[in-house]
Amino acid sequence: MNDELFDALIILEKEKNIKSEVLLDAIAKSLEQACRNNFNRQDLTNIVVSLDQEKKSFGIFLAKEVVENVEDSMTQISLADAKMIDPGYELGDTVNVDINSRAFGRIAVQNAKNVILQQIREAERKSLFADYYDKENKVVTGVVQRFIGRNVAINLGRVDGILNESEMIRGENYYPNQRIKVYVLHVDNTPKGPRILVSRKHPNLVRCLFEQEVTEVADGTVDIMAIAREAGSRSKMAVCSKSENVDAVGACVGQNGSRVAMVVDELNGEKIDIVEWNENPAYFIENALSPAKVVTVLVDEEDREAKVVVPDYQLSLAIGREGQNARLTARLTGFKIDIKSETQAIESGELDEFQEEYYSQDYDEEGAQYQDGYYDEDGYYDGEYSGSYDTQAAYYEGDYAPSGDNAAEGDAPVK
Repeated sequence: MNDELFDALIILEKEKNIKSEVLLDAIAKSLEQACRNNFNRQDLTNIVVSLDQEKKSFGIFLAKEVVENVEDSMTQISLADAKMIDPGYELGDTVNVDINSRAFGRIAVQNAKNVILQQIREAERKSLFADYYDKENKVVTGVVQRFIGRNVAINLGRVDGILNESEMIRGENYYPNQRIKVYVLHVDNTPKGPRILVSRKHPNLVRCLFEQEVTEVADGTVDIMAIAREAGSRSKMAVCSKSENVDAVGACVGQNGSRVAMVVDELNGEKIDIVEWNENPAYFIENALSPAKVVTVLVDEEDREAKVVVPDYQLSLAIGREGQNARLTARLTGFKIDIKSETQAIESGELDEFQEEYYSQDYDEEGAQYQDGYYDEDGYYDGEYSGSYDTQAAYYEGDYAPSGDNAAEGDAPVK
């Protein structure tokens, strides 16, 4: 019987991922409670349980004090009885008196069983929470199990995650036994076990997928500085390299586009623009507006606003379909962006004669030209950009649509 008990502990340890020490502690507590129930003495504190996993043996004892006159037989033992066990005992010593656990009543045994099961469930719940709490803010692979109303249960191995309707990609279909990658948003510890919320539309899903596919991103050679995403349609990602010998954009795209293609396939064809990050916000905004070409960018870092002038024939491309390109650029850079064509900029009177002369020159269609500086009430200031730029990803909340002079803006930036 003892062998079967300890063999069962080994099986539980492997299947439930619960340490044997936890299981042994649960058994010890259950035997203590069974002993109290058997003798109908809930005040007993002198119960000793001995468990030896190596020898596969266990025992239950009552630690009794050796006295001359016994007043409580459950906690005390006479000197004569103690010497019958071992002649070396003296008054004041403690004697462990063996208890026959097989003689416990049915109710006591049932209570002990319930205590063991409760302790095992609690240990399993803690183990599950610890395992999946470490996966928070990471990408895991799951299998679609079933639909719960409009939500989907995703099997993540030992527990199911919940993909809420609000975290699904619009137009994406799910079917049972489908394998998909999801981003773990949050792991809650509940009495019924960990509750895991996952997402398919979070911008960090794109980040984590590139970390899995691109070695340079995984080892930190290439940093992903910011991501703006409209799930299921298009994403923009800004990257920079810590090594002069590594092209950040090229590393993420891969040979013949192989690396970015893997991410696009996982996102069911979502377009991904990979642009180079620059600490100068004007150059960063130009890169972010890709594939549109830019003539000049005037930046007000204090108000987080930028005016962009593009060639006339590039205006619609810069704004994008339903303003998507400008909207994603605003989210990626954290700037409110006002896009105008060359003709609009000149006709609006916002540019002085110097700028008008500059814009009348032939621009290089292979690359945009820049004037470094600010534009303010006193006119165009020809100088170096100054100020700091938050290199962390900045996102805007709310709906975006071109308004006024083709502006793309939103609510206050949030991480």
